[in-house]
Amino acid sequence: MPAPSPHNPFADWLRAHAVPLTHLDREAPLDDLEPLRTIIGEARVVAIGENSHFIDEFAAMRERILRFLVERCGFTVLAFEYGFSEGFSLDAWAQGEGTDNDLSAHLATSIPVGVDEPLRWMRRHNRTASPPVRFAGIDIPAAGGSLLPALTPVADYLRHIDPEALPAVRTAIRIAESFAGGSGADAAPAWARLATAKQDALSAILTRLLIRFRSVEPLYVSRGDQHSYDIALRRLEGACHGDYTFRAMADLFAGKGLTADTSARDVYMAESVRWHLERFEPGTRIVLAAHNAHIQKTPVSFDGHLTGLPMGQHLHRVLGDEYVALGLTSVTGHTADMSRDENARFGFTIDTTALEPPEPGSVEAAFADAGLGLAIADLRQAEAHDDAGHAPGPDRIRIQSAYVHTPVLDAFDAILNTPASTVAGHIQI
Repeated sequence: MPAPSPHNPFADWLRAHAVPLTHLDREAPLDDLEPLRTIIGEARVVAIGENSHFIDEFAAMRERILRFLVERCGFTVLAFEYGFSEGFSLDAWAQGEGTDNDLSAHLATSIPVGVDEPLRWMRRHNRTASPPVRFAGIDIPAAGGSLLPALTPVADYLRHIDPEALPAVRTAIRIAESFAGGSGADAAPAWARLATAKQDALSAILTRLLIRFRSVEPLYVSRGDQHSYDIALRRLEGACHGDYTFRAMADLFAGKGLTADTSARDVYMAESVRWHLERFEPGTRIVLAAHNAHIQKTPVSFDGHLTGLPMGQHLHRVLGDEYVALGLTSVTGHTADMSRDENARFGFTIDTTALEPPEPGSVEAAFADAGLGLAIADLRQAEAHDDAGHAPGPDRIRIQSAYVHTPVLDAFDAILNTPASTVAGHIQI
């Protein structure tokens, strides 16, 4: 017979304090989510995570929470792990541009990133809502797959504002076209195959353009307006962070990367959230949707090696308690492991992987030992319990079928657990 599992004190705490949720029906009443009101308090940014992309239950849970935060708590912006530059087109669609059936024409990627259903709900909601819900992209262009979604509109801007600088950005576009892909998984290896002279030329051009933008801001604004300048500058910053990320990922794949070097993407996302927060109406509150590994408030480490400083850590440093991170996870079922494959359409394949029983010490094991199904746990209450000298909280949380070792009570303000996860059946990668 297998050895009995060791007693899990944190499971005892969960059993006494976690709040069951009743369903994942996107259209059903939201009353069971009322415990969230206490958790979010006066937060300006509430991040909703997921331990894996492409999971049906996480998508349903995030959409229900979005509805709750908009309809009952006054949130008016959905910020998504989606390109900053590309996000403006989706915002226009959510506000009523185009037709109900042409969302695909506004999407900059055919990867099923999970933004479709929230946008469709926003468009329906905005027909009668005042104020409307806005959409905001926060990521580097194409989530690291290409610089073109940022550089092309920068070229359009310079064509009117500073034609003298246009040849430089056109050269950058020609180089970027030679390795553009659908994701960082295929673009980074293609970037690595460029001649070193081209890699360095691209970085030099982008850096020079960025410094020029910042140096002659009054001139650019006098020829246009402040808002257009701010967007163009942020797009160019996204291209610079994307270019840096190509180098960081190529070094990581080659086994020689600098510590936490891929954090360039996360700090750009954090700064984009703040950019939107400052430019929307005073009092704006943002719902932020991204992977657990991006929203957590503690560094990301694998096998004892620091690999990244996530967006959530940057936002927590700036916003303090006005930033709230809700992690989503599951105990059983299947997950979507993403495996690198340069021959695949986007540089990776999605493997439907059966989840093993949760590792001891994980938050998933605690939910399993507590016998909880669909539920939410306010970890700040558990942190106070821990500070009072009781048993420490979990030290790991799932990321796809692996684990991130991190003090979970510090990393997240709450955990929402679903008993099983299902890989979306419509994925075509």
